[in-house]
Amino acid sequence: MKKSNDTASNKPNKFLSKRLLTWYDQHGRHDLPWKIHGKIHKKLSEQPEPAYKVWLSEIMLQQTQVATVIPYFTRFVNRFPTLASLAEASQDEVLHHWTGLGYYARARNLHKAAQIIINEHHGQFPEDFDAVLALPGVGRSTAGAILAQAFGQWHAILDGNVKRVLTRLHCIEGWPGNKQVETRLWSYAEAYTPQQRVADYTQAIMDLGATLCKRSKPDCPQCPLQTQCQAYAEDRTGEFPTRKPRKVLPVKSTQMLMLFGQQTCLLEQRPPTGIWGSLWSFPECPTGQDPALFVKHQFNLELENCTRLPTLRHTFSHYHLDIEPVVAHISADALSGQIMDSAALVWYNTHTPDDRGLPAPVVKLLAQHAR
Repeated sequence: MKKSNDTASNKPNKFLSKRLLTWYDQHGRHDLPWKIHGKIHKKLSEQPEPAYKVWLSEIMLQQTQVATVIPYFTRFVNRFPTLASLAEASQDEVLHHWTGLGYYARARNLHKAAQIIINEHHGQFPEDFDAVLALPGVGRSTAGAILAQAFGQWHAILDGNVKRVLTRLHCIEGWPGNKQVETRLWSYAEAYTPQQRVADYTQAIMDLGATLCKRSKPDCPQCPLQTQCQAYAEDRTGEFPTRKPRKVLPVKSTQMLMLFGQQTCLLEQRPPTGIWGSLWSFPECPTGQDPALFVKHQFNLELENCTRLPTLRHTFSHYHLDIEPVVAHISADALSGQIMDSAALVWYNTHTPDDRGLPAPVVKLLAQHAR
């Protein structure tokens, strides 16, 4: 990927990156668990794990803050310490260790990409930009961030933190997701990325956006780029970046059937695409239908002590889901010979749970009502 021409002169570009790197050396986050210390090796065979950890961290950090990611990252690496161990694991186990982090397509793509790297790149994380970009779940900014931090290659990045810094520096109006605005931001991102210490610069500009140039209440007095920031000079930091035009989220509803046997609960695997893809959840009954009749028709089971719980709202990026939990118990006699575990149905042991991915609302409801 070649650098684009930019109207900014080389002098202010170097001045900005120099000031940012000086700040980073003193105030940056140097203790992140995926941070590479010391010399960056050019060949993965010399230092295999940092590239894996950088890639994993960049996927986890998509739409998620560092403070939330760190404990998940630590647990994930403890279970899957190498790229090969991730590729060899089952999707269920990968999703289990992702449970609660959200945006589960990231985990499915991560698992699929690990298998691609094993099968098509001889187990070595690719160093070619186009090859990294071709991996499932990797976009232009993520590919650049991985290659810059793992191998010291020159690539600009444009994640949410960088967009916020650049829109304020130049008072760039318009939602950053707009193609024209994004193209302009990429030109600045490339112009400011230095040829030297690119890995440190990549972390520095992300740290600046996360710790000082925050979405609300930015700490402008401590910012190393304050004197260059147009938004600060014009007292307009609160206006940038321009928010995405807000849409009223639609509301959908469903009944989740919590069907308990003896220390077990019936779970159903969701389709591989759509919300909570491939995770295990409670069987769902359309709102308005009688749960007892639905269960009788679907599973040939008789419900006992059917109880409705208060509605639980779970919000996705594009709609609200109102969950109406229905708790029912099934006697041992009724269970005998009725429904067996299958590819898409399982009697989940609530006392000794296994490693399978569960949506956050299911984890919460099980913790509250399993016996």
